[in-house]
Amino acid sequence: MPESEEFDVVVVGGGPAGSTLAALVAMQGHRVLVLEKEFFPRHQIGESLLPSTVHGVLRMTGVADELAEAGFPRKRGGTFRWGANPEPWTFSFSVSPRMSGPTSYAYQVERSRFDEILLNNARRVGADVREGCAVVDVIADDERVRGVRYTDADGAERRALASFVVDASGNKSRVYQRVGGTREYSEFFRSLALYGYFEGGKRLPAPNSGNILSVAFPSGWFWYIPLSDTLTSVGAVVRREMAEKIQGDRHKALMALVDECPLIGEYLADARRVTSGPYGELRVRKDYSYHHTTFSRPGMVLVGDAACFVDPVFSSGVHLATYSSLLAARSINSVLAGRVEEPRAMREFEARYRREYGVFYEFLLSFYEMHHDEDSYFWQAKKVTRTDRPELQSFVELIGGVSSGDQVLTDADVVAKRLAAGSAEFADAVGTLAGDADDSMVPLMKSSVVREVMQEGGQVQMRALLGADAEPEAPLFDGGLVPSADGMFWQDTDRAARTADGAGE
Repeated sequence: MPESEEFDVVVVGGGPAGSTLAALVAMQGHRVLVLEKEFFPRHQIGESLLPSTVHGVLRMTGVADELAEAGFPRKRGGTFRWGANPEPWTFSFSVSPRMSGPTSYAYQVERSRFDEILLNNARRVGADVREGCAVVDVIADDERVRGVRYTDADGAERRALASFVVDASGNKSRVYQRVGGTREYSEFFRSLALYGYFEGGKRLPAPNSGNILSVAFPSGWFWYIPLSDTLTSVGAVVRREMAEKIQGDRHKALMALVDECPLIGEYLADARRVTSGPYGELRVRKDYSYHHTTFSRPGMVLVGDAACFVDPVFSSGVHLATYSSLLAARSINSVLAGRVEEPRAMREFEARYRREYGVFYEFLLSFYEMHHDEDSYFWQAKKVTRTDRPELQSFVELIGGVSSGDQVLTDADVVAKRLAAGSAEFADAVGTLAGDADDSMVPLMKSSVVREVMQEGGQVQMRALLGADAEPEAPLFDGGLVPSADGMFWQDTDRAARTADGAGE
């Protein structure tokens, strides 16, 4: 029998999801083991952050000040050449009342450095972090998951037993399969990305020089992310039916796509591609959007990309990873402290995470509807389903398993109307913004699809900054839970009210 150790929580994977959860649970005095199969620093994609991650979740883990000192470029918003208007348009985080002032920015990060900072922070606050350790399988019986089997850095097989196993191992691991259910891929965001790195690329004019630039072109869209004064991450996301455009010689393929997109060509006119070191390889990522049909079972929970992922045009990857870890950490902390029973705590985690994923999914549908016309996803849905229903209803029925809020999208008529209204409203707002001489972003922020995407991030950010002084939150659904004043636990609304009145703990 391999050597066994006992912990409260075993976290599989040391990326942003795993290190965030490990820190938030270890900070409560629990025994946390993080098993990471690679040795950091290592390459990873997903380099553009959102303010709620930087000033919300990561402030709660205690790493925000270190990130501020790391010298990452500040991202004040996003710049897009997208939609019907041929002129690029820009949005700024500062127009949101919840994100205005000193926290109205995020970072563009080299993930090798960023992830290492987060993992080292988890160590610093008490987690036992072991790199070069690959999880082989979970240990389970009929009642629950009890731990994991893994090989250590020397190749020896070991066992780690725990009250909870958290799968934060990303999109390539197969550990998630042990939670049950299936991984379902979106029929509309199954894109492929070909990306690399360039030195000497052009920058947007100040004060937006740190913004991500996203540019639609006939085959898909480009990201252009400044990682330093000179280094830029450049990637082309192409639709599945155009996969042949990224086959063969990858450098030739990428430059051919650049030739299709004049604005990116302009920004790379004086740049050279990095061909050596950690950024010297041209890489491909596929199967961009999916969700698992269940996020938990007794003793096990999925966070980050192990649970779901959505097309990254709005930089949601690290946000969803760290936000899901905050939700799961609240649930685990609450169960280990005896405050909430496990089934109820995990229902809260799953409902909230599915809601956030669903909001971004619907938001992206509205956004993509601006980019495509006769080739829209709605029109494609009608072809795929071979129905005589309207295009939008065909589309909604096809994606009927995607969650929004705590409800499954089962009423195609209702959702179709909401998506149609959201897409039109968003397109009108962007059109106004692109043509506005004073660059006012008020119309965009009044758009319901934008407002809903920003709402939860703003709540997390305000709670991290204000703690007990933050405004009380309402339950997501009837009988649901709300965060404690410090954001580390779940509690009933009556307990929250007593705490606010000074009669609770």
